[in-house]
Amino acid sequence: MIKQMRALPPEGLGIVPNLDATFMKDRKSLRSAEEMPQYAAADGPPSNEIFEWSEGSLFDIPYKNKTIRTVRVKRVLFRSNGIIGRGTIVMRVVCHCNGKCDWCGKKLILKLSFPAKTRVSEQTFMDRCRELAQGDHAWVLNHLPHIYWTFDIQYSKSTPQANFKKKFKDDYEMRLMRGSIQEELRPLSSLTTATGCAQVFYDVVQCHHWAWKYPQILHRDISQGNILVREKNGEIYGVLNDWDLAIWLNDQRDGPTSKFRTGTKPYMAHEQHGIKWQGPHRFRHDLESVFYVILLLVSLYSSPKVKAVEPDTGGFMYEEWHKQDDTFLAGQKGNVLHDATWQPSVTPFFSRFDLWLTDLHRGLRRGLARLEDHKDAMEQALKRDQEMPSFDYDTLDNYFSYEKVVSVMHRYDDEELKTRGSEWRKTLLSLPDLY
Repeated sequence: MIKQMRALPPEGLGIVPNLDATFMKDRKSLRSAEEMPQYAAADGPPSNEIFEWSEGSLFDIPYKNKTIRTVRVKRVLFRSNGIIGRGTIVMRVVCHCNGKCDWCGKKLILKLSFPAKTRVSEQTFMDRCRELAQGDHAWVLNHLPHIYWTFDIQYSKSTPQANFKKKFKDDYEMRLMRGSIQEELRPLSSLTTATGCAQVFYDVVQCHHWAWKYPQILHRDISQGNILVREKNGEIYGVLNDWDLAIWLNDQRDGPTSKFRTGTKPYMAHEQHGIKWQGPHRFRHDLESVFYVILLLVSLYSSPKVKAVEPDTGGFMYEEWHKQDDTFLAGQKGNVLHDATWQPSVTPFFSRFDLWLTDLHRGLRRGLARLEDHKDAMEQALKRDQEMPSFDYDTLDNYFSYEKVVSVMHRYDDEELKTRGSEWRKTLLSLPDLY
């Protein structure tokens, strides 16, 4: 049986198509755990670390006019977990064409994801953004990923996916492998100053607002891994990356309710962890995710790349947020958001972020309290057959709007950060100290 399995192509084993994994054909290329200690303690079966063990392998990419471009796999940079279906894999690659194409010499990443066949691609969203990013709006291009090429690979009839579809029919959501070649960006951990981190977060909020207002796209997966850094002419720009789970605003109420519960659990909005929550996903949920990204970074790390060990326990603050389920996270985040006396515990490197977190927390807490009051008022109005009271669900009755968040984040440690678009520069002139 093992001998016959070894003769199968990677796709036949349910492994990523188009990957020329040399270790599957040449046992001499297999390395022991002692030779690769970083993977020795990996969770799950060996196939879970297929790309880590495939460093140096070749990957064929369908290109224009039925041609093929080949890249060589280097180090895995990111692997997501906890997303519906198979998570995204991001790896550094180099072009294997010996200087014959426009990818040569560029810092490239290959991103692979496994979405439902009906999901809109990241490329489609970015194409729409580029159509609108003209003139006064061109600034936003510095804050979006640069995609050089994208491709879809359908699973053939002989794959496990096709067999599942044949057996379970409409109960099984057929997927494909979607890949893209993109510019490699820097992680947050590459920054060396707290002010630099603040600028990146502020940039991401400005980019998110622009995408929501103009191309009308909602990101829906704000996380630390999806906030990256681009350096250009000596200046850093925050980039809102990975739009694979994004959605057009006009489509946000369509489809089954399970599709609304997207995101990365430690950073998902408190409301999304509720058992009865059925959407829709609103822009304020993404802004709340920004709050958690900042909170976990400045509480967990003594610098952007070094975790701060708690002296009393020897562990890390909020460490359980990365391991527990929705029930646990709903309770933990609820404790934070509903506590009027809550104060962030910030490491010295990030000390001035306490003002941001305190002000953002105040807006969230008041808005969520107002939402509960509104629900009670609606219940009473139903009982008495009265007119329903009004409430702005998108902004928690204006307690947690873009304007409120920008009014907090445009300044850090008494230093004015860079506001990118002329629209927000004009708006800031008229904004009072809202919190």
